[in-house]
Order: sequence, then structure tokens, then C-alpha cells
Amino acid sequence: MSGRRSWVLGGALTALVVVVALVTYLLVRSDPYVAPTPTGEPPQPDPAGAAHALQQLQEAITSRSRASADALAPADDPRAGDLLSAVVDNAEALHVEQFTARYVDDVGAVDSAGRWAAAVDLTWRFDGFDASPVHEEVLVGFEAHDGSVGITSFGGGDRRSPLWLSGALQVRRSATSLVLATTAADADLLAARADAAVPVVRDVLPRWAGKLVVEVPASEEGLDAVLGADPGSYTDIAAVTASVDGTITPESEVHVFVNPDVYDDLEPVGGQVVISHEATHLATAAPLTSGVPLWLLEGFADYVALHAVDLPISTTAGQIIQQVRRDGPPDHLPGQAEFDDTSTHLGAAYESAWVACLVLADAGGRSALVRFYEEVSRGRDLEGRLRQLFGLSGAELTSRWRQRLEELAAQATDGT
Repeated sequence: MSGRRSWVLGGALTALVVVVALVTYLLVRSDPYVAPTPTGEPPQPDPAGAAHALQQLQEAITSRSRASADALAPADDPRAGDLLSAVVDNAEALHVEQFTARYVDDVGAVDSAGRWAAAVDLTWRFDGFDASPVHEEVLVGFEAHDGSVGITSFGGGDRRSPLWLSGALQVRRSATSLVLATTAADADLLAARADAAVPVVRDVLPRWAGKLVVEVPASEEGLDAVLGADPGSYTDIAAVTASVDGTITPESEVHVFVNPDVYDDLEPVGGQVVISHEATHLATAAPLTSGVPLWLLEGFADYVALHAVDLPISTTAGQIIQQVRRDGPPDHLPGQAEFDDTSTHLGAAYESAWVACLVLADAGGRSALVRFYEEVSRGRDLEGRLRQLFGLSGAELTSRWRQRLEELAAQATDGT
């Protein structure tokens, strides 16, 4: 034992001498110490290789070849292979046509594994439902290895992340609706409700062709990603009608996007009304192309969605009735403040807008209401059309609306 301790002590003294000598040398040497310069250049993106991979992806999707798509994944990334195969499956189920992919620019540096992201301009069209191709700049992940470039991911960053490029989907197609969802249960439910919404809308708007696309991400966060929205933008929204690529033109392709975190909590009738409401927006495209006041935009959509629903008005206008009983009728038709997503009375705003459209329909009939909505959507003067079609000024409409709300609140108080 004592010999071993002497050997260890001797080794420690030797190490100490070496350290002291090294420190002394660094202190007395005339030239300053400089860390050695790393050899080799930092890895750089390979746009040409990435463009070639995108061309192969385009061919794989066009030919519906899972094997060709899977071959584009890096050999050490089986999840990328699964993703690329799923994208081809989705393309086949959705009848994706006119798909193109063009490398635009690098986004960020290449990491130590040879991976980087780039903005890629994608175009596609769901045949039978989209009239023209969608153009969207999507973040695509790439990996360079042994002189070739593979594709690792789609979406992310502050750009939109198309649902059909996110992974395996369930797709339901009928003559009037196309539903893409992350679960079979959501796909089946929304397909039934989308098909049911089409005749409801066409009963009021018979010129609508009746083609409805519904996208159902897995969560609210997924909805934010699909729409390129800030987190929490749709916290209290069950569904939203929006252009697929974020453009706002008469030619923009418009789909209905569902927030499952909210939608899944709705009762069956409420869930159907939401889809019929959004289908009305899609049928008129007014949310994208005009300055329709919010009370008319949302009230008309509810008018269409609710006209065939057999529910008492105490249910369909329950929130605004409670508000009127508590605070009296509002002094103006609901606008931006009332329809703000953070409003604590958002439901009451929708209901009160619907009541305003009921007042107009009572004054001039359904045809007059539809004509009023369509003409205001095309930019006609609202006040002038009110007088022409209903014999009312804006002030007179507001007065009748407030009176109707008071009557509804009184009926609820009396139990009639």
C-alpha cells in the first residue's frame, strides 16, 4: 500500500512540474499566444443540389411514386422518408395537379450535419375543387451528404405550412366536398357536415356551384402553422374561411380551416351551423374581396346557416338576450370591437348581427336580403341600398334592431 502511495505522489509531483514549466514558458515568451486556426471552410448550402432534389420531388408527386419520394430522404433519416411517402399518398388522394417546386433562397446557415432550410415557391391545385393553382412560399429542409442533397421537412418558420405536406392525412371526397384531416374521426365527421352544409347554402344562394374544401389540422397550433398566424390567433374560433396562400383577390382559392381544440367541444347542431356559416363565406367570397360591414358579413352567414335549423330563438340568440336583459340593447350594430377575437361577448356579437339580418328579411323578404348582401359586397353604397330595398335608413334599421332585441329579452323574461 505504501509503495503505491509513493508512486501516485511521485506522478502528481511530475505533473505539477510540467504545469509550472508550461506556465513559466507562456509568461516569458516574447510573442503572444494565438489559438490555432481551424482548418477547412464552413459548410455552405447547395442550391443546385437542392433544386435537383425538388425536380425529383416534382416528378415523384406527378407520377404518384412513393418509392421515388422515399429515395429523396437522407439515408439516416427514416422519418423524412415516411414524410415524403405520405406526401405522395396525400397528393394521390387529393388529386393534386400542376405541382411545381422552385428553390428561392437559403434561410439560415448550414449546421454541422449539413442541414439547412430554404424558401421554396410551391404551386399546386386540388383537381375538381380549386379553380386555379395555389402559389405559396414554403420553408423546406435539406441535407447535403456525400455529394447529394436530400429533403428532410416542409413548413415552419414564419411561413405557412400546408397541411397536405405535414404528414399522413385522412381524405374524404364527394361530389360537393373535399375534407383533409389528421384523424379518421375528424375526416368522417367533417365530411358529413360539409356535405350537409352545401344544400343549406344553395337553398339561399342557388347560383353557388357547391364546392367546399375543409382542412382540419391536429390542433390549434397546427391551425396557426397552416395559416402562418401568430400563436393564439384562433384561440376562441371554431373555424375560419381564408385564402389558402394568404392573398386577397377575387381569384384567391378559399378553404375552410377548422380549429379542433374549439370545434370538438361543440354540440352536433352547433358544429353543423359553424360549417354552414363558413360555407356561406366561401360561397360569397365577401370576406376577401369587399368592405362589407362586419354585422352584415357575419349576420348574413348566420342567417343562411340557421334558416333551416329548428331551434327556438331563445337558444339561437341566448347570449345577446342575456346581455340585453342585463345591460339593455347596444346603441349600435356590432363592428370591429365587438367581433374582436378577444372580446368577452363574441357570441353575443354574432347573434345580434343575425338578428339585424332577420329584421331586414322581415322588412323586405329573403330575396331582398340576398340582393342587399351581394350588392354591398360588390361595393354599392350600403345606405342607398337600404333605402332602395327596405325603405330604411341606417338609423331606422338600428332602431328596429334595438326594438327587436328588447322584445326578445322581454319574451325570455316572461317565459314565452
